[in-house]
Amino acid sequence: MQRPQLNPSVDDSAPVDDALTEYDELHLITYLRLLDAEKAGANWQEVAKIVLHIDPSGEFERAKRAWESHLARAKWMTERGYQHLLNSAAS
Repeated sequence: MQRPQLNPSVDDSAPVDDALTEYDELHLITYLRLLDAEKAGANWQEVAKIVLHIDPSGEFERAKRAWESHLARAKWMTERGYQHLLNSAAS
């Protein structure tokens, strides 16, 4: 397993695979930050700028797409992806 990075750059969209990817492993902290921000009711534009390093004032569509896809992937991690983490840790 790759070691998660504290504040990595992100792709324009998160993976959509049904398996854990290297990208997911590197971005676990990003996913947690997105989930925390959503729970706190944070404005998505602020989250995109701070967590994803994409400024919506200059790249609105890209920021929105990245935020939506990474948040969706973060939720997938809580529903299914964590099982892949547990399986890899057990082996």
